[in-house]
Amino acid sequence: MKMNDLPLPTAAPATAPATGRQIGDVILEVKNISLRFGGVKALTDISFDVREHEVRAIIGPNGAGKSSMLNCINGVYAPQEGAITFRGQTFRHMNSRQVAEMGVARTFQNLALFKGMSVLDNIMTGRNLRMKSNLFMQALRWGPAEREEIAHREKVERIIDFLEIQPWRKTPVGRLPYGLQKRVDLGRALAMEPQVLLLDEPMAGMNVEEKQDMCRFILDVNDEFGTTVVLIEHDMGVVMDISDRVVVLDYGKKIGDGTPEEVRGNEDVIRAYLGTTH
Repeated sequence: MKMNDLPLPTAAPATAPATGRQIGDVILEVKNISLRFGGVKALTDISFDVREHEVRAIIGPNGAGKSSMLNCINGVYAPQEGAITFRGQTFRHMNSRQVAEMGVARTFQNLALFKGMSVLDNIMTGRNLRMKSNLFMQALRWGPAEREEIAHREKVERIIDFLEIQPWRKTPVGRLPYGLQKRVDLGRALAMEPQVLLLDEPMAGMNVEEKQDMCRFILDVNDEFGTTVVLIEHDMGVVMDISDRVVVLDYGKKIGDGTPEEVRGNEDVIRAYLGTTH
């Protein structure tokens, strides 16, 4: 597919007319991030920002550094240079738990669900950071711990209803089709009640119908929950259709940043995706 053949964007960089959703101020800022593995440069001087309530896409060819960028944001990798600012707080070296406690949740390209556990129990693991009772009290289900668990289960049940996976709530995740497992993965991230949701190729391996469902859920999360979404996705039609702004990486460098229409007309982006004739 050529860049000029991509569908026109339906989202706008400010207010989305279809929902009345208002894009806010910058909530997350990536400043001059560089990441190296030995002599290999994965990211070089990357800077961009994410505004509250927007859908921000990160795109690029394979090996462009997209997943490495998400790994820096959520504390899996510690970049050698640069910093990340979240709600005015700048950090350079934080682990994944600290980032999660700040309000950033993440799904991964490769599913890491507990295949022998039910849908409900998998999503319940996303409530771990919100639980106050210690493990001993939880095991005994005594007093406050029991009341807390009931409250958390009610929130999880609402997520299950939202993602339309009620018929499978007691089914072991390993028995579900791939598309439904992706929904469970999304549900586990939503259970953390994040302010920013990082999605690493949420539609990879899906058929057309499954992609349409996932697009709908992502937009509903963004609209109804007010969750800011940062996503990596290879399906350019999807990216151009649901994103407010797009940043483009190629060989670890930023080559484009703007609205879907601006990025689609960027010559550097076109060359990165289509190559050039010499």
